[in-house]
Amino acid sequence: MARVKRGVTAHAKHKKVFKAAKGFYGRRKNTIRVAKQAVEKSMQYAYRDRKRRKRQFRALWIQRINAAVREHGLTYGRFINGLTVLGITVDRKMLSDIAIKDPAGFKTLVDKAAKAAGSPVKKGDVQKAA
Repeated sequence: MARVKRGVTAHAKHKKVFKAAKGFYGRRKNTIRVAKQAVEKSMQYAYRDRKRRKRQFRALWIQRINAAVREHGLTYGRFINGLTVLGITVDRKMLSDIAIKDPAGFKTLVDKAAKAAGSPVKKGDVQKAA
């Protein structure tokens, strides 16, 4: 049987790991054993944080909507309830965007939602967050 020499494949594998470890500090970027572990861990973090990013953006959109709605004397929950009753299916990302870029249009949405949710809250009745 012929002898199998693995130098080329080993070198290629190492290059692949070092390319992924580019920018890491210390031995994490230039020692294969440490770099392999660091790259594997970085991939775990990347996987976890791709999921986390979605949650964080949704939370940000909700905070923005809540702040914008409270300026008009309504709470976030009542606003969303009003939109649901009206059958308006605009996602939170778009609502947040509308609140920032088109305040007048957002106010009309808030007014409609307040009417649909019943018992609209008067300006000043909303508790201030301390």
